[in-house]
Amino acid sequence: MNREDFKIEVCANGVESCLAAQDGGADRVELCAGIPEGGTTPSYGEMLVARDMLKTTRLHVIVRPRGGDFLYTPLEVRRMAADIDMARRIGADGVVFGCLTPQGRLDKEANLLLMEHAKGMSVTFHRAFDRCQDPAAIMEELIIMGFDRILTSGQQPTADKGVRLLKQLNEQARGRIAILAGSGVNESNIAHIHRETGLHEFHFSARTTRPGGMLFTNPDIYMGRPGAEENLLEYTSADRVRKTIANLLND
Repeated sequence: MNREDFKIEVCANGVESCLAAQDGGADRVELCAGIPEGGTTPSYGEMLVARDMLKTTRLHVIVRPRGGDFLYTPLEVRRMAADIDMARRIGADGVVFGCLTPQGRLDKEANLLLMEHAKGMSVTFHRAFDRCQDPAAIMEELIIMGFDRILTSGQQPTADKGVRLLKQLNEQARGRIAILAGSGVNESNIAHIHRETGLHEFHFSARTTRPGGMLFTNPDIYMGRPGAEENLLEYTSADRVRKTIANLLND
């Protein structure tokens, strides 16, 4: 298999991870803050520096104002539109978002408003898709709206468990929209997911953990949830990105 046959996207939790993804050969990154919450909109500074540093890897930015569900208020949608405008101004290649109704359908008004702000950029409908009803019908609606791709695990906790639906979606899409397999994709299963689904776009983080630089910490104080390990840092590993791509191509 040829490298040009695949698109590799790395979920990057900061500029350091963006650079590791680029060094490892990723085609694009999805820049996110708030990874423990499933990804939230990164800061202006994070976007700006990532855009300045990335030379060969495309920059996509998640636009998600908070964790939790994908049912957004008008005020949240207004903020999302402003974030898309900001991503455009700093030169991002694409944005990633998705809005649902209480019934798990597409919020057409919100999505179309955001699509208007994203005109001319590459647009991914993110894993809100995995929370929706009737994925086959939703995909057809996303095609009509003009989305370029869907990031999905096949409505399962991980993509390797969702291969059945991923294959069905890929066959239904017939090239009209890209299906981007994500969640739990790694060195050990990417080739299997490709064989089972026929997909050619993959999303993974390839992160490793390393200790922070603090010599003293107060064990009684937590910045987030009590019991969380806050003295360890996670960044994308260029070696893991390269290995994951190699395992896909060498299968």
